[in-house]
Amino acid sequence: MNALIRMSAALAFSFAGFSALANDYTAGPLKLEQPWTRATPAGAKIAGGYLAVTNSGSTPDRLLGGTSEVSGKVEIHEMAMKEGVMTMRGLPEGLEIKPGEKTELKPGSYHLMLMDLKRQLKEGESIKATLNFEKAGPVAVEFSVQSVGARTPAAGHKH
Repeated sequence: MNALIRMSAALAFSFAGFSALANDYTAGPLKLEQPWTRATPAGAKIAGGYLAVTNSGSTPDRLLGGTSEVSGKVEIHEMAMKEGVMTMRGLPEGLEIKPGEKTELKPGSYHLMLMDLKRQLKEGESIKATLNFEKAGPVAVEFSVQSVGARTPAAGHKH
């Protein structure tokens, strides 16, 4: 009986690990890991989008922006501390994804801005989007919607 319980537990952990990896995407030499966003209050017009992009190739690529089923547009932004003040600015030329490096889009740093939201984002749902890269082209992804105060993707996912 104990062997059966251990085997059942092992299978459960295997499937849990599989689902954590289900939100990873590949486009040529680019690997996109765990796209996520936060739930929004009713009436909100913007949301942040986060993920990690690893470029295993030998040449740079550039994340240019994208489109989403829930927003009018998707832009690349950067938050940074300048002279003790947190600033945010759009990156109209996009974000370089250097070869052999992992670039993280996360709260308080580089991130996507889902602008002109068409509806409220609710915790637990997934939203479809397409991210546009200069060389890899368009990549269809799904962002998992986490809690309003989330600071990282779904619990248990390792970056």
